[in-house]
Amino acid sequence: MKKMILACLIALAVVSCSDKPKSGLPLYSASDYDTIVKGKQISLYTLANANGMTAQITNYGCNIVDLWVPAKDGTFKDVVLGYPSIKDFFNPQNTFGGYVVGRYANRIAKGKFTIDGKEYNIPINNGENALHGGLENFSQKVWDARQFKNEAGEDALELTYVSVDGEEGFPGTLTVKVTYTVTNDNKLRIAYNATTDAPTVINLTNHAYFNLHGDRKQSVNSHLIKINADNYTPTDAGLIPTGEIVSVAGTALDLRTATPIGDVVFKEDSIFNYRDGYDHNYIINRPEANAEEVVAAEAYEPSTGILMTVQTTTPGIQFFTGKSRVEQDTASQYYGSAIALEAQNYPDAPNHDNFPSAVLRPGETYTQITTYGFSVK
Repeated sequence: MKKMILACLIALAVVSCSDKPKSGLPLYSASDYDTIVKGKQISLYTLANANGMTAQITNYGCNIVDLWVPAKDGTFKDVVLGYPSIKDFFNPQNTFGGYVVGRYANRIAKGKFTIDGKEYNIPINNGENALHGGLENFSQKVWDARQFKNEAGEDALELTYVSVDGEEGFPGTLTVKVTYTVTNDNKLRIAYNATTDAPTVINLTNHAYFNLHGDRKQSVNSHLIKINADNYTPTDAGLIPTGEIVSVAGTALDLRTATPIGDVVFKEDSIFNYRDGYDHNYIINRPEANAEEVVAAEAYEPSTGILMTVQTTTPGIQFFTGKSRVEQDTASQYYGSAIALEAQNYPDAPNHDNFPSAVLRPGETYTQITTYGFSVK
């Protein structure tokens, strides 16, 4: 009898402790993500390295739920804005934060594009334009997940989704794989891969919101931002590119040297008023025909000493701050409390012949790699 009681107590202890983080970090509970949506299992996966850097990712929308990185005082800070429960993600106001969006990240004018002379229409969900792939884009899908260690012994998570022909109006059946890796040198690496059985358009990115304070109640206006771009794509009032390529020189968009966000976000500018924040596509400087990863942007918070370096293979990066004030309620938490640095193709590229092509054809493979690296200075 005593042996039976002891066995039961041990079993209970295993059940009650299995969900606790071994790292000592206050990680989110996997049980708060364990649910089934449309017949598919949603789970929470934890990736970590020997340095203590830890990411939690759910297969609902490939969402980065939290990301713990070292600060200069020896503590760890969660530098992305996430939620403690999967239920929070079903709030319609909590859109895009941490998700992979697609088939086409950013905007497509009037929700229309043409491939080989045939016009396609996707749902309008942003004024009179389409944003991030339509009404039910990749951020609202349950992806198939496989957690593993790569050849370097690093924690990785492969997520797969098959977008059928005609989904959200896009042509062709698209098979997408997104692989997250927490590397040994404190990087979160995101590798994208996609193939199609018919000509389509594609532009994938992760829409994580970063706050290097590790506290969403503290404004990102103290962050120093640097973007490796001489030019940007100006837009109309609906944030659709005009098709021009314009120099950042002499404008508040010139972030080629590290600049506190608050120093520029409140300034009047001869072209724009930035008191409502940034939401602009920068054309990343890179050697001609070089498709390798280059440094696209850096963000630094002096109080924590956290430096985030963004490297990518993409031609552009969208810098988004939202409004400059800090809101503490859930619905408005991203305005002034975080920044997004979304590596991607240009907005509305399918409708501009002078922009990098967004068309993917059968026999071709779409690839994109973006890494968010973290160090302390």
